[in-house]
Amino acid sequence: MKAIDNKELEIALETLEKERGIKKEYLIEQIEAALITAYKNNYKDSENVKVVVDAKTGETHIYSVKEIVANVENPVLQISKKEAATINKQLAVGDTVDIELNPRNFGRIAAQTAKQVIIQKLREAERDIVFGEFNERKGEIVSGLVQKADSGAIVLDLGKLEGIMPLKEQIPVEKYKVNDKVKAYVVDVVRGAKGAPQVIVSRTAGDFVKKLFEFEIPEIYEGLIEVKSVSRDPGNRCKVAVHAQNENIDPVGSCVGQKGVRIQNIINELSGEKIDVIEWNEDPARFISSALLPAKVMAVDINEEEKSARVIVPDDQLSLAIGKSGQNARLAARLTAWKIDIKSETQFRQMLMEMQEDEEITEAIEEGNEE
Repeated sequence: MKAIDNKELEIALETLEKERGIKKEYLIEQIEAALITAYKNNYKDSENVKVVVDAKTGETHIYSVKEIVANVENPVLQISKKEAATINKQLAVGDTVDIELNPRNFGRIAAQTAKQVIIQKLREAERDIVFGEFNERKGEIVSGLVQKADSGAIVLDLGKLEGIMPLKEQIPVEKYKVNDKVKAYVVDVVRGAKGAPQVIVSRTAGDFVKKLFEFEIPEIYEGLIEVKSVSRDPGNRCKVAVHAQNENIDPVGSCVGQKGVRIQNIINELSGEKIDVIEWNEDPARFISSALLPAKVMAVDINEEEKSARVIVPDDQLSLAIGKSGQNARLAARLTAWKIDIKSETQFRQMLMEMQEDEEITEAIEEGNEE
């Protein structure tokens, strides 16, 4: 039966293949599968059917597939060998035979179904293209306008897609309003409802700061200076470790810029978040000492096996080294990836005295046991 307009079908198949990379054969298979479902839904038939669509002519054929048996028990699914011989004498018991059906009005149903399948596949292809485009942008910064700013997730208009910024990815001190222009870091691209791509963005990620440094500091973008690590308390404080292979380049000075202009642009983007730029060092003791800035450090005792460090600071520097609610010490530990135990000079001396007393007691006990 001529079910689908041949010209329309041909144009649609060629367009999807050339522009979207969807093979004609795949589309024909999808149309045939959809037509089987449409037939069963419309005719409430329990027959085992198959549909064949001719892409060249647009002709659609629907068949009842029956098994050839010696004794027919289910005439809907079976056919006798004698009856099958009237179709093809070569058929034997156990073979199947296709008997063409001509259901009334199926031509109209077939045309509608084919159109729906093509539209659906076109949408899916467009989604896949957009998904691919944004998937390649993972790890980049994007700009968008706030579409929705409720108490939960923020929705950004990124052009072809929406960007979703969950509550945990929002800087706590920031308030977002509809139509605000916002920069954010692409954390992931996922499939949302009905397969639509969704871009998950963040303003709290450490890599967001790293990318901002790349934008503002040419030496980082050019690879002369490397951002080794970032640790953040979003909206409050951030520590960034930088390193230059060339000894003639001052990595900290380059990042801060003349009169702090470069770093100030980043601070402004992060709504006033304080940024400590620290020079990375392969010597963990020196790196940990720098990471605890602005506190001054007297000594650092390293335990390589446990990757832990005991840091001694002057008495008047203890609160500064630890920071409000432990913030400075916590950020330094994250930045260096070392466990850091901070002691004041007085605390350290007291600890040594207690250790000495313990040793003396132990020696006395051992001497008593020997006597």
